[in-house]
Amino acid sequence: MATEGGRTWTVDGDQRARSIEEIDLHDLAMQPVLKFLLAFLIGGVFFLLPVRYGGEITVPFDIAVSYITETFPGAVGVYALAIIVAGGVLTTLAMLTDEPIAGVDLSYFETSVVFWMLRLAGLVLAPIMFFNLGPAWLHTPGTGGLMWGTLVYSVGIIIPIGAVFITIFVELGGLEFVGTLSRPVMKPLFKVPGRAALDSLASWVGSYSVGLYVTRNVFEQGGYHKRDVFTIATCFSTVSIGFVGVVAATLDMLALFPVIFGAYFVCVVLTGIILVRIPPISTTPKEYIAEPDPEVGFTGSLVDYARFALSEAVKKADEGESFLEAATRGFVDGLKLTSLILGTILAVGLAATLLSANTPVFDILGRPLVPIIAALGIPNAAAVAPATIVGITEMYVPVLLVTETAPMAKFFIAVLAVSQLIFFSSVGPMIMDMFSDVPIRFRDLVGLFVIRTVILVPVIAGMTHLVAALGLL
Repeated sequence: MATEGGRTWTVDGDQRARSIEEIDLHDLAMQPVLKFLLAFLIGGVFFLLPVRYGGEITVPFDIAVSYITETFPGAVGVYALAIIVAGGVLTTLAMLTDEPIAGVDLSYFETSVVFWMLRLAGLVLAPIMFFNLGPAWLHTPGTGGLMWGTLVYSVGIIIPIGAVFITIFVELGGLEFVGTLSRPVMKPLFKVPGRAALDSLASWVGSYSVGLYVTRNVFEQGGYHKRDVFTIATCFSTVSIGFVGVVAATLDMLALFPVIFGAYFVCVVLTGIILVRIPPISTTPKEYIAEPDPEVGFTGSLVDYARFALSEAVKKADEGESFLEAATRGFVDGLKLTSLILGTILAVGLAATLLSANTPVFDILGRPLVPIIAALGIPNAAAVAPATIVGITEMYVPVLLVTETAPMAKFFIAVLAVSQLIFFSSVGPMIMDMFSDVPIRFRDLVGLFVIRTVILVPVIAGMTHLVAALGLL
């Protein structure tokens, strides 16, 4: 079956696993091998190489984004304004006509009426935020200041810059190499192809924005079906390692960063294992939106997997684009994607942060949790309870609510806030807009946030008591 005209493909049953002797390994000629190795090195250095910068350990990708946003805030603001307006205008044109305008195919910008309205809301709000118009409460550091000066700026730069390097990495063999080696873990634990490990890795070391960009690209090329996408987007669009460091520093617990990160990693793995086996993820159809390109079934030793991974990577590099072609396409695709989602992020995120800052909604929702938090032995339950709920608006807000609490309360929220993953200042609207053809609905994301929180609260409480018993708190 095909997707043209809204149709989809399905693949019935699993492929028979083949051994290394049954695989036609690609010739390891010098040029494609060097091409793959150079692309792998470029991507690895940019996203993974630890570098000391500004007194902290980070990676070149984070340095590049921070340098651009901090050195040229005026230019970044103009760019953010222009790309949000462009997204709103192009979406409106796409929704009003099926004909190309000035030779430009507008079908990429077509969406649902709801997201059309959200992009138009972003179009209206962007000039207000850029020119600092309207009441002062709209621009406070915890609401408009956070959304415009931090999230919109960073996401607007992260996606196109990250897309350049991740496209080089993916299109010249990196996806095949990482994916093949990761199959023995990803498939049995999370029921996704091994290649999904790259999406997760991009989120861990770079940004969930880059991870979602990878997911979207692989989805459009037939590498994932809808259930794969639902799983990856909601279980592996993780908070970056750098942001975990920011959380630890905010709570004056940087000395415990390895412990906090380790607990966070366990939480992401545990919730992923559980959530893929229950609705709404488990009931999502295994439908492709492009000609299916499932991973070839394979079984063998570690050496066999390494040989197969190298063969697949070199084959992709041999058949793939040049470095310049991949980088150019990645940058253009990144700009297009940014124009789609940045206005939505601004509209939904601003509403979410204003709701959190100016209404007692989350205090009210958190009150029934006070006795539960207290019963779990977490101090300052009255402050911790609303912090367990307010993370659905923005992951950093819960951290700010517990800066004056006891160390056990700080540790509990530090791990919980980064492990809940789903928040509506950015990742929620981004997922819904990017993957409307799955579809991932608002109620699904809220439900998954609640399920994650229910799982995580007792687990992290146990971790907190263990860390305290070890004398670390």
